[in-house]
Amino acid sequence: MKRFSDPPGRLCLAVACGWLAFSEPTRAQLVLSGNENKLDLSTGDPRVVPDAPPDTLTILDFSSFPPSVTHVTNIPNSVIGPPSNIAVHPNGRMALVASSIKIASPVATHWVPDNRIFVLDISHRPPRVVAEVQAELQPSGMSFTSDGRKVLVANRASGTVSVFAVDGFTLRQIQSIKVCEPAESVSDVAVSPDGNLALASVKVGGYVAVLRFDGREFVASKRKTSVSGQPYRLLITPDGELGLVAGLGFGKGVDVDELTIIDLRAREPRTIGHVPLGTVPESIELSPDGRLLAAVVMDGSSLAPDDPLRTDKAHLIILERKGNTFVRRQRLDFPPVPSGVVFTGDGRYLVAQCHLERELLIYAVRGSRVRDTGRRIRVPGNPSSLRAGPKP
Repeated sequence: MKRFSDPPGRLCLAVACGWLAFSEPTRAQLVLSGNENKLDLSTGDPRVVPDAPPDTLTILDFSSFPPSVTHVTNIPNSVIGPPSNIAVHPNGRMALVASSIKIASPVATHWVPDNRIFVLDISHRPPRVVAEVQAELQPSGMSFTSDGRKVLVANRASGTVSVFAVDGFTLRQIQSIKVCEPAESVSDVAVSPDGNLALASVKVGGYVAVLRFDGREFVASKRKTSVSGQPYRLLITPDGELGLVAGLGFGKGVDVDELTIIDLRAREPRTIGHVPLGTVPESIELSPDGRLLAAVVMDGSSLAPDDPLRTDKAHLIILERKGNTFVRRQRLDFPPVPSGVVFTGDGRYLVAQCHLERELLIYAVRGSRVRDTGRRIRVPGNPSSLRAGPKP
């Protein structure tokens, strides 16, 4: 693991002063947005941006509302992969950002898998990179165990899930678990609250894999859990009872895609239901208490401009848990091409990314409904990944 005693030469910080006004106090919570500059999605398919500036990271501090905003430059990240390629340690001091892909050369028009994970001290002022970890090919979705002693990483181009032991800001790989063939694209990973089970979404393969902790290491089950569409963003409810995965379908057109619900209390996890979401659910996220589920769906907004099925709006979907299923409470219009969505750790606010507009939209959460606050935060790049965590 490469370590840094000081921030990299190009790493710098800028505070968006226009958002420093204070109003009602809130519990200290952080939201991190990874913003990519090297790829453009406006034509319907990713294309390389020549001479693009470095990718960035934006940190929102919800100690007060509106949140204060910090931008950190030269933090490579990517829209290629689920928006969970950021992870925040349970203690709120450390964050991980995966560099899933890189441009093959300065003049290249295509990308190749990367294998770097950046370790940030987000308690430092300014936040800084303190280490660079070598992962396997195309690290994507990442999740810490609830005790913060391990982090699991889904490696799309390797077909593996890596397990790293965490000691302070030091990460040491202790396992590499073969989940599928690289072409099947294991994209995201979620860990149960007790740390004894993990789920991994195998996107192209079209199933969810189960990993069990036997007291010493995680072991992959041979069983493939059937799900709807191409599974992408993956969650486990805070009570550990349900696994939730959004299926992307084929990612084109206006066909309705679904949320798959997996019963984790059974001897073998099994799918027990599906809930329609919309077309191409790019991301889903649970409220801290597990009662609400937010999903951002493309609904045709990510298609090429000349595609007759292209639309000029996406949607934010809010569902509420009822026993072993979820029911829709709201469907709100959203700007074209959303990416990540996340609740703050106290459950009072929801943040969603608009990739094309380079904006973060903030919603207030009250009961089982959300309300657009009208707050828009401009970020230096196309927001692509999103995660929340506590402030130390």
